[in-house]
Amino acid sequence: MVAIAYTVAFEGIEGRLVEVQCSVAPGLPSFTIVGLPDKAVNEAKERLRSAFSAMAIAMPSRRITINLSPADLPKEGSHFDLPIALAVLAAVEILPAEELAHILSLGELSLDGRIVAVAGALPAAMAAAEEDRALLCPAPCGGEAAWIASVPVFAPASLREAVDHLTGRAPLRRAAPGEVARHADGPDLADVRGQERARRALEIAAAGRHHLLMSGPPGSGKSMLAKRLPSILPPLSPEETLETSMIYSLAGNLKSGAISRQSPFCEPHHTASMAAIIGGGRGARPGQVSLAHNGVLFLDELPEFPRAVLDTLRQPIETGEVVVARANAHIRYPCRFLLVAAANPCRCGYLADASRACARVPQCGADYMGKISGPLMDRFDLRVEVPAVSLADLDIRTPGEASAPVAGRVAAARQIQHDRFAAHPQIRVNADAAGSLLEEIATPDTEGRDLLLRAAEKLGLTARGYHRVLRTARTIADLAASPQVRSPHIAEAVSYRLPFIAGG
Repeated sequence: MVAIAYTVAFEGIEGRLVEVQCSVAPGLPSFTIVGLPDKAVNEAKERLRSAFSAMAIAMPSRRITINLSPADLPKEGSHFDLPIALAVLAAVEILPAEELAHILSLGELSLDGRIVAVAGALPAAMAAAEEDRALLCPAPCGGEAAWIASVPVFAPASLREAVDHLTGRAPLRRAAPGEVARHADGPDLADVRGQERARRALEIAAAGRHHLLMSGPPGSGKSMLAKRLPSILPPLSPEETLETSMIYSLAGNLKSGAISRQSPFCEPHHTASMAAIIGGGRGARPGQVSLAHNGVLFLDELPEFPRAVLDTLRQPIETGEVVVARANAHIRYPCRFLLVAAANPCRCGYLADASRACARVPQCGADYMGKISGPLMDRFDLRVEVPAVSLADLDIRTPGEASAPVAGRVAAARQIQHDRFAAHPQIRVNADAAGSLLEEIATPDTEGRDLLLRAAEKLGLTARGYHRVLRTARTIADLAASPQVRSPHIAEAVSYRLPFIAGG
């Protein structure tokens, strides 16, 4: 007899349906798993033997063959334990085979029969919804998977509970969705003294998801400003929340089934590897660019990152997705993030202060910032110099403008963009607009057009730079609630494209 259970193999955040076929045939006792299993899948047979023993079930003394179909799709991870166990139990007629036809399952078995949490319950629930099946998953993953309301989710704590549910002896209740994670109030912009131009750039970046580069001496507040960016970003929409949560589920970062509507904020260290930033490694895991999807990727000390790592960001910035290539598969992850970077003007950091600068001024500045390639630099919509904070600003007792009013203006600008792009669901903010749509929404008035053409010629803007100025101007106009892009908006947008001035 051949019994079939169903599970998924993950390709990016997509779950591909896998048939777990079990044959129990006469012959010398053996247990073989075929269908491109990795080591974790192959080790399932030892976990099964112990889990069955804990339930007083003897492993059949026959030839057991497990085929994971499609056989040419790599199978990775311990979540295949539960469906393999169910297929074996159905093959020996302990479980009704017809029950397994309507269920998709995943989970790792411990030696005592408990079902251990695994990554990817939320994408698995999405796959179950597409296949019109129920989902059987570990108890700790039930709240996470239950966010897909159209899928009946059952979350047994042990293999015995799963068997009792499928045989009707003790049916399980449907799992309830987990809670929306609550976050403590983070750093507030009121803590920032001075730096009005950088604060303004931060507001524009948040309103239209424009990439921002800040340059300034050590201690000027670049990192402080960047870490306050989440406080002015609007909550994620339900669609964005689901997208982001699926990536975090696959990475195993969702705790107790709780999802978050707060924009992600990822800040990898400059020693991080390419696989950590872009994705890859064992199982082609999502990298920091994908974990920052719908949120912020903050790269502090930008020139200290390996140049090869920085240049791999160029394509994801443009396309909004990253492809992790393998010999037998290409894994795609979404990665529409707001890139915020901070850099010292030179290695010593005091390029503009003759009393503190090193002996290599000004060449050290050109060498240091030269580590950032021209094509990557061209992708920053906003470039801001952050000067050292004066003692007069530090001594001011009155706090700066708090995050709340800034967040209100950002939310209003985002709402304008939401209404504008209602007929274009793939576009959410001005930074996504391109081609004829960009010309339609961001065509400046006559004076603004003349200003933009003169600036483009004088600054030698590339076609990409020209269009990025238009997008930024559109966002500045939205913050001013102006339906038309005018010359002041163009002038401010162009001012953020000026090259950094060496030594000042």
